[in-house]
Amino acid sequence: MTDNNFLERLLKGEPRAVARAITRVENGAAESAELMKQVFAHTGRALVVGITGAPGAGKSSMVDKLAMHYRAAGERIGIIAVDPSSPFSGGAILGDRIRMSTLGLDKNVFIRSMATRGNLGGLSRATVDAVAILDAAGFDKVIVETVGVGQDEVEIVKTADVSVVVLVPGMGDDIQAIKAGIMEIGDVFVINKADREGVLRTEKELQALLELAHRPDFWQPPIVKTIATENKGIEELAAAIESYHDFQKRDENSERRKAIAKWRLLELLQERLLADALRRDGTAEKLERLAQEIAEKRSNPYAAVEEILK
Repeated sequence: MTDNNFLERLLKGEPRAVARAITRVENGAAESAELMKQVFAHTGRALVVGITGAPGAGKSSMVDKLAMHYRAAGERIGIIAVDPSSPFSGGAILGDRIRMSTLGLDKNVFIRSMATRGNLGGLSRATVDAVAILDAAGFDKVIVETVGVGQDEVEIVKTADVSVVVLVPGMGDDIQAIKAGIMEIGDVFVINKADREGVLRTEKELQALLELAHRPDFWQPPIVKTIATENKGIEELAAAIESYHDFQKRDENSERRKAIAKWRLLELLQERLLADALRRDGTAEKLERLAQEIAEKRSNPYAAVEEILK
């Protein structure tokens, strides 16, 4: 059970309470579901911006400059940086967020690194809950920066109001984008490092691909050129994000919201069923024994799953 004093401090946006709440959901603590039930009623006010794209596209620099732009307008910013995780410990490898050290000193900016913990979608299992916590804590903008695996980042849609896809010239990102299904989920496209050679070719290819993609809401995603390290194009990017957010409000796309809610429901259901299955008496020992048998080729994963389910 979550004590009222803790919830009160969380809703006031106290950094320590916010950090503790995110740790609870990340560790899957027993009381995290109870906490999220109370938090959910206070969500829906923040604008959630997802930044995704291939590794090396300059996402961290872009998040840094975009957050500084919002801070200059007097807004409170929450940043969730989803990092690659060690497959063995589950911890974040790049947890230092060195590039955002300036923002880290600002009391109106909350930065949290989260490990993907083996999630292929580039989003940690608890990212959606962490976004809800920052929303409830009164942050005006919540920026989620994904790990940049390139292939499966369509999961960003589950948590973002506006999805920004970052590409760079000369890296074959157009092909990557088609592979990842990113054309369907990008609400704003950014060509970063626009001082590089090949920027016009990348822009033309992107325009051609966007003309082929049919969105159910008929939104035409804008293409913004930026040089994040020099703070160029950041104002235009913020304007493009705001433009799609206004379009959403007018369009009242309830189908998208319903689909997102359904995905989340299925995700929580899978998690709960798995946790319940693993908590049964003797399952942990059985799991160890079956893993050993599979490793020694005396059994196979499919037969093992059937045995556990029995």
